[in-house]
Amino acid sequence: MRADARGAALHIESHTLRAEIRSRGLDDFLTCRIPGTEVHLGMSRKLFAACARLHEEDLAIAQRTPGLRAEDQPALYHGLSDEAQEVQRLTQRRIFRERQEEARPRLRPLLRDAYERGATSDWSDLLRRPQEPKLDLEGDEGLLEAATPETYLAVSRYDLPPARA
Repeated sequence: MRADARGAALHIESHTLRAEIRSRGLDDFLTCRIPGTEVHLGMSRKLFAACARLHEEDLAIAQRTPGLRAEDQPALYHGLSDEAQEVQRLTQRRIFRERQEEARPRLRPLLRDAYERGATSDWSDLLRRPQEPKLDLEGDEGLLEAATPETYLAVSRYDLPPARA
C-alpha cells in the first residue's frame, strides 16, 4: 500500500495526494506508537469516527451517572473506610455498565452513521483541527507492518524473539 502511494506521489502535487490515494481504494491510517512498547497501532477514518462517537456517548453517560466524575469523588468518599470506598466504586461501575447497556440500542445507529460518515471525512474534520496529519510515505524499515481495511499494526523487527532453529 505504501509503495502504491509513493508511486502516486511522484506524479501528483502534495495537496491532492490524499484524494488520489483514496481514489485508488487505499486509505491512510492515523497511527501512533503505544508508549512503553514498540507496537504501533492505527485505524481508518471510519473506525476513528465510530470510536470518537462512542467516546462522546460514554462521556455523556458518565456525566449523567452520579459519582463517576473525578470532581464527585472526594465528597462521596469522605469519611468512608477503604472497604466502603471500594464497595462504592464497584456500585458506580455497575451502574455505569447498566447505563451503557440501556443505551446500546440507541447507540448502534449513531455509531453506524459515524462510521459511514468517516469514509468521506478528512482527518482535519475528525480530529477537529485545521491541518491534516503528516502523510508518511517512507515508513520505517525496522517495522513489520500489517493492515486490514480498517486497522494497522506494526512491530519492531528487532523486538521479536529469535527464530527457533
